[in-house]
Amino acid sequence: MNVLMEKFNLPKELSKVVEQSPSVIVPESKETLFEMIFGNSRSDKIEVGYDVKGEVIPEATVVRCRNGAVVNFTEDYMRRRDPDSMRIGDDGPTDKPRFEEVYGYPFSKLRKETMDWLATQELVIVPFKAGGYDFGYEAVLVCPRNTVFFAFALSQLQAFVNIREVKSFTPRSIIYVAPPFRHTHFDGKQVVVHVRGKLHEVFAYNLYPGPSAKKGVYSALIDIGEQEGWVTAHASAARIITPYENEMVMMHEGASGGGKSELLQDVRREEDGRVLLGRNVTNDFRHYISMSDTCTIQPVTDDMALCKADFQTGSGKLAVADGEDGWFIRVDGITAYGSDPAYESVSIHTKEPLMFFNIQGVPRATCLLWEHTLDSDGRTCPNPRVIIPRRMVENIVSGTVEVDVRSFGVRMPLATQDSPSYGIAGMMQILPPALAWLWRLVAPRGFNNPSISGDAPLASEGVGSYWPFATGKRITQANLLLEQIINCPRTRYVLIPNQHIGVYEVGFASEWIAREYLARRGGVNFRMDRLVPARCPILGYGLREMKVDGQHISTQLLQPQYQERLGEEGYDAGAKVLRDFFARELAAYDSEELHPVGRQIIECFKKDGTVEDYCAILPLGLM
Repeated sequence: MNVLMEKFNLPKELSKVVEQSPSVIVPESKETLFEMIFGNSRSDKIEVGYDVKGEVIPEATVVRCRNGAVVNFTEDYMRRRDPDSMRIGDDGPTDKPRFEEVYGYPFSKLRKETMDWLATQELVIVPFKAGGYDFGYEAVLVCPRNTVFFAFALSQLQAFVNIREVKSFTPRSIIYVAPPFRHTHFDGKQVVVHVRGKLHEVFAYNLYPGPSAKKGVYSALIDIGEQEGWVTAHASAARIITPYENEMVMMHEGASGGGKSELLQDVRREEDGRVLLGRNVTNDFRHYISMSDTCTIQPVTDDMALCKADFQTGSGKLAVADGEDGWFIRVDGITAYGSDPAYESVSIHTKEPLMFFNIQGVPRATCLLWEHTLDSDGRTCPNPRVIIPRRMVENIVSGTVEVDVRSFGVRMPLATQDSPSYGIAGMMQILPPALAWLWRLVAPRGFNNPSISGDAPLASEGVGSYWPFATGKRITQANLLLEQIINCPRTRYVLIPNQHIGVYEVGFASEWIAREYLARRGGVNFRMDRLVPARCPILGYGLREMKVDGQHISTQLLQPQYQERLGEEGYDAGAKVLRDFFARELAAYDSEELHPVGRQIIECFKKDGTVEDYCAILPLGLM
C-alpha cells in the first residue's frame, strides 16, 4: 500500500477500491504527472484505448512536444463538450435529468459496476483544491493509469496539492474517471453523473476534460455555493488601469461567446493604428476613432469567479476571486502567427510543459496554437484548446478584488427595418439592478455562437449563464443572484452587445470601447441627465452621448433607432422579439419559491413596466 494514502480521509467505498487495486500512484508534482503520460515508452507518441468486450477501442493519441503534451481524440464528437452530458444520480432537488429517468435503472447499479472496474485498474489519485489554493475545497481525482494525461490536465486547471506537504486531506469532492463505460453503457455518448451530498461525486464516463475536469469542478463549486449561500459566476474579470493611473474593476458575464475572453484583450487596431468601431453592412461605411493610449489590463478571472459571502467587506461592492489555477483557453481565433501575441508567446516559450487539445502535434517539435487539428470532414476543429496556468498570464491579479462594474455580453444579430431582429441594443446600455437580474435569468446564447450547437434564433443559456453546469434548481440560483445584487448596491450594471448594433457589424469593439470609456470615468458614475430611457424598457438606459479620447461616438451606435436603415419601426419589431423571449423564459421563474423582490420584478415586466418602474424596485444608484 502507498504510504501516502495514509494522509487521505476517504469514504469507505473508495478506500476499498484503493485496497483492491493492483497499484496506486499519488504523484508529488505536476512534472511527475507529465512524465507518467509517456511512462517507460521510448515513443513520443502513445495511443490511449480500452478493451471493450474483447476489442481494443482507441480513444486518443498523445504526443510529446517541446512545449507540452498534445491530445487528439479519435472521434470528432469527443473533441468538444456535449451539452447534454449531465445526469443526476441522487434524489436531491434538481431541474436536471435524473439518471434513472433517462436510462430506466438506478444509478446505484452502475455505481457498483464502476467501482468494481476501478478496483481492477492501476490507479492514479491526484489531490487538488477545487476553486484554487486560497479559497478552494479539498478534492481528489481517481483515474486509470493509462489516462494520466487527463490527470495532468486536471492538475493544470485546478490547484494541485503535494500530499507530502499536508497533514491530512479530506475531500469535499471526488472525480472518478471510467472511459470504457461510454461504449458499454451509453452508446458512445459523453455522460457525467453527479451524486450530491456532503461529498459531491462526479462520475466521468468520457476522456474529454470539458464536462468533468473543467465544468464538473464548476458544478461541484456551484453545489457547494448552494449549501453555503454564494455563487460561482460565469465571468471574466480584470482591473483596468487608465493612462492616468485611475483604476476600475470590471466583471463581464454571459454565455460562451459573449465576450468574457475579450474583456482581457487589448483594443484591436487596424494596420494604420485606428480602431474600427463598426461597419454599416448596408453601405459599407466604416466608423473609426483614433486612440493614442489604451488602458492596462490586469486579469483576475477568465471563466469562473468565486463570489463567496465571506469575501464581502461591507463596502457595498461585490468581491470576487478566481476559481481556477489554469485557464482552458479556446484558440480558434488564433489562425496565424501574430493573432494573439500574448498567448502565443506563453505557449511557445513556456518553462514548463503545457496541455494542448485538438491541435496538431509533431513529436519533439513545438506545438503552435494556430495549427488546428482537422476534423473528419476536412474542416479545422472549432474547439482547439490550451491550458495556461494563471501565474503565466501577464499582469495577473491574485486574491480578491471588489467589482465596480458588472457587464453582461450578448451576441446580437444584424437588425434592419426589412429584416428586424433583437440586435437593437446600443453600444452600452445602463441597467437598473432589477433589469440586470432579469438579463441574468434569461441569459441569451445569442447570434452565431461558436461554442453552442443548435440553430434556435434566440435561446437561453439558463440562469446566470452557468446553468448548464448547475445540478440543482434554477429558482435556487435565481434567488442567490438576486440576494447578491441586493447586497451589493454600489456595484453597477451595464449591457454590452457584440457582433452587431443594428445595421453595424462591430465584432467586440463595443466591449473594448465601453471598457475604455468606463475606466476613464471611474465606472458608471453618471448624472441622470446624461441618460435617456431606452425605447425598449428592458434595455434600461442609453447614453445621450459618449466621448472617448476626445472623440464623439456616433449617436447611431448609442441609440440604434436613429439608424436610417433600421428606424423606429425596425427597432420596435426587434423589441417585440426581445420581449417575447423574456416572457417565454421568465415564465419558469414565476413561482412562490422565488424571492419576494424577484416576484415583484417579474410582475413589473408582465405589466410592461417602464425603466423608472424597475428603478423604483431597486434604485439605480446614480447621481
